This record gives sequence, structure tokens and C-alpha cells, in this order.
Amino acid sequence: MNGQIWLHKNSDKFNQPLRKKIRQSIVRGRKPAEIPIIIQFQDKLTPACLHSLQRHLGHHACPVIQRLPLLNSVSSKVSVHCLKRMCSWDGVKKIYLDGIKKTSLYIATPSIGSTVVQKKKGLTGKGINIAIIDTGVYPHPDLTRPVNRIVAFKDWVNHKKRPYDDNGHGTHVAGDAAGNGWVSKGKYKGPAPKAGIVGVKVLDKDGNGFDSTIIKGIEWCISNRKRLKLRILSMSFGGPMTSPCKDDPLCQAVEKAVKAGLIVVVAAGNSGPGRRTIESPGNSPLAITIGAVDDRRTLVQADDRITSFSSRGPTLDGRIKPDIVAPGETIISLRAPCSQLDREFPFLRIGKKYFVLSGTSMSTPIVSGAAAQLLQCNPSLSPKQVKEKLKRNTFRLKLGPNTGGSGEINVRFLQGNKRHPKV
Repeated sequence: MNGQIWLHKNSDKFNQPLRKKIRQSIVRGRKPAEIPIIIQFQDKLTPACLHSLQRHLGHHACPVIQRLPLLNSVSSKVSVHCLKRMCSWDGVKKIYLDGIKKTSLYIATPSIGSTVVQKKKGLTGKGINIAIIDTGVYPHPDLTRPVNRIVAFKDWVNHKKRPYDDNGHGTHVAGDAAGNGWVSKGKYKGPAPKAGIVGVKVLDKDGNGFDSTIIKGIEWCISNRKRLKLRILSMSFGGPMTSPCKDDPLCQAVEKAVKAGLIVVVAAGNSGPGRRTIESPGNSPLAITIGAVDDRRTLVQADDRITSFSSRGPTLDGRIKPDIVAPGETIISLRAPCSQLDREFPFLRIGKKYFVLSGTSMSTPIVSGAAAQLLQCNPSLSPKQVKEKLKRNTFRLKLGPNTGGSGEINVRFLQGNKRHPKV
């Protein structure tokens, strides 16, 4: 018990998941493995700041794994003894557990009206670039023909230069948003078949990634948004909502991205049907958080049903989530040959080039593609305006707000959007 006195005195320095991890280490009474953390500083991240911390820590090892200037932070792996010493230094603002996020797995485009506005209004997402922050992107023909629409690729896991996807999830997600149906002659096509794709690999071949790596990916997107003409971040992953948004570094990164002018679309998670199962960073108030419905392979939305796996609100802060729902059951999209998912689940292949998956992972990029259609129609819309416009024009399902948000995504309203009225 005495070993926890210092933790109690300095509890405001640690977020709740880290406090829990430290207590577990102390109770076990044996030398614990090093704990992955994110250290947030009071002042701007500089070499002098890091040197002062190292000097204060003395012989305790605190290697810098990632520099995260977006949040005035660094990631590291340290012992409990090092944490005890660290929390007594005034230069540290907060220390977070560097949590792990996982991919949100468990006839969509026509049913949400995207096909109609593609044909009647020419809204294909052309000129809008979407960042797929995920496991990577395989250069599938539906993304590279007749022209290559993978406009950039950044790998924060294995640091490779050329687009690839060793898991397969990110490729499916990219197709959900922007596949053009090249191989299927238009049968399997996303809402934004002419949008550009920026592949940002932050999750490994197993579909897992540290918060710090994901934050690095978001930071890169913010820094390069103008050069890449980037407008939308699509994030189909999540982890347990164990702390309020203000104590979640990934939520802080999402907030920075939105304030920089990027629309951030995030999966609600697949932990339903219980209450308070929204996953981080889907609990961010500034993100557009997406739940999943089963469209039952019909064009009408009136018969759509919420999936049992779709995560429900409210958040720990009491906010209503998700914001919108979209098709996420049995979605056919792009296959990444020889990827982890492709090898583990060969029975999910559709022909040689496609793959079927379910989850809010699939719902999320469908909304990202719909947002690209909206931005093509009115490029001056802010992230807040895009969110409000999409929420206002949903197809209303008979669901509570913490189950179905404002309703199911429905872009048919763009057929009559001639004057681009303000939100």
C-alpha cells in the first residue's frame, strides 16, 4: 500500500489508464515490464526541454521513440521507478499510457444516394483527397486505373516508400471510400470514385498501432495538407474509451486536425450493443463518428437496421455519439493479395480482386467518400459545416440518438444543391 502513496499524491499527472497500469505493476510486486507512455511538456518541445528531463531522471532510462511536436510530447518506454521520478519534475504537464488501437472489424453506394449524384450531378469526389490512416494501401486497379489516384504514401511502421498493405484492411477501406469499380465494370464502386487517396500506414500487419504512431500520422497529414490538397482524414480503428476526451492524447490530435481545417471521420467501434461502448477516438466531439447499419442489400433505406456490433453512446463526457450511421454489414471492396486478412480468410474473397468485410471500419470510409462528394459541390465548407450538413440531411431511422445518431448518411440532397446555401 505504501508503494501507492506517491501515485496518489501525483494522480493529476497521469491519465486514468496509466494510473491503472501503474497500480497493477505495484500490486504484482515483481519487476514489471517497461510501460509505453506519452510525455506531454508544459512548454514547447525543444532539445533543451528533453535535456532537462533527462538530467532530472538521472540514471533512469527514458529513450525518445517518437517526437510529437503537435502535442508538445514524446513517446517512450520506462519503468515505474522512472515514472515516480518523472512526476516530480515541473516541466511535465501530463503523462499518458501509449495505448494500442485496433482496426474496427467485426450494395452500400447506391443505397445512400451516392450513385444518383454521381450520374446526375457529376459528383465523384474529383479534386478532393482523402487520407486513409490505416494499415496501408495496396495499388489495386480500382485505385490506379485509368489513372493512379494514390497521390501519396507515408509509412510510419516499416518506413517503406512505395504503397503496400500487409494487413489488407486499409485497402478495403480505401475502396469503400473511393474505389472506381474498374475491374468489376462499375459494380463495386465507392461514393467518391475520382477522389485522390493518401495512404498513411500507422497500423501493423496485425491491424494494431500505438497512439503515438497514429498521432505521428495525423501530425504528418496536418503538416502536408496544403501540398497534398488534403481535406479528409478517414480513421477506421479504435480502442476502449477509458478516459474523458480531454485526457486522451489521440482525441487532442483529432481536435488539432479539425482546427487545421481537416474533416475527421472516425469509426464508432464494434463493441455494441451496450451503452457507453463508443471507442476512442470516436468519442471526440469534433470528429464525425460513424456507426453501422445493415442495408439488407436493397436500395431503399427504410428497411435498414442497426447492426448488433455497432458501438453506442453516450461518451464518458455525456455526449451523444455516434453522429451518423452508414452501411457496414457485408461490404464488398478491394482485396490486397497475400495480406494478413487475405491469407487468414480466403473464403471472404469475391472473385480474384474483391473481398467482403463487415464493421464500422466499412461505414466510416463510405461517409468519407460522401463528404468528398459534398466538398466537390462546395469546396469552401468548413469541417463544422460539413458535419452539420451531413447530419441535417440524413435518412431518419427509428433509433435513439445514442444508437443511430442523426440517422443514416444520405447524399440525395445534393441533387438540388445548386446555390450551395450556407449551413
